[in-house]
Amino acid sequence: MRKLIVTEFISIDGVVGDPHLWHFPYWSDEMGAYKLNEVFAHDALVLGRTTYEGFAEAWPNYEDEAGFADRMNSMPKYVVSTTLTEPAWNNTTVISANVEESLQELKAQDGQDLMIAGSVTLINSLLDTGLIDELRLMIHPVVVGDRLRLWHDRATPANFVMSGVEQLPNGVMVVTYVPAIAASDGADHPFLGQSPTT
Repeated sequence: MRKLIVTEFISIDGVVGDPHLWHFPYWSDEMGAYKLNEVFAHDALVLGRTTYEGFAEAWPNYEDEAGFADRMNSMPKYVVSTTLTEPAWNNTTVISANVEESLQELKAQDGQDLMIAGSVTLINSLLDTGLIDELRLMIHPVVVGDRLRLWHDRATPANFVMSGVEQLPNGVMVVTYVPAIAASDGADHPFLGQSPTT
């Protein structure tokens, strides 16, 4: 079973919107290596329409020696949208109905894990479905203010357990969370039931 993994650039006040305005001062070789390893550890993207259209406009124009752009452009893309009818980016499949069933079928296929980046509306819609297996948040040491936040308009809590943390030299923390239900299945999660500083 493949995992569905959310990966986000996020500020310490929870902002994910407009990362081009606050993320780039924290870019580093270490972050680049992390993101390169991450994209090669997945073999398909799952995206909402807004993020998809931004990626589809940008990535086909990029080139890099490490092969990051080639990987992004060549891997299958699954965009969840009821309005997109003519996707421009190669290897794109539109999921316009039965989203949960379609993603469950993708997870059941052989291969590497599936990655969601950006796509805040999609992620919020999936939060209570049990389909998200991991949140990977690159927390930037900046307060951004009044921009789009990752979680919004929730009536009930959704509980997660920290399963890993890594500090990059630029002050960015990569914090990984798994759903609390998954953490209670007996898996070895080092921060379950304790402070990460103990």
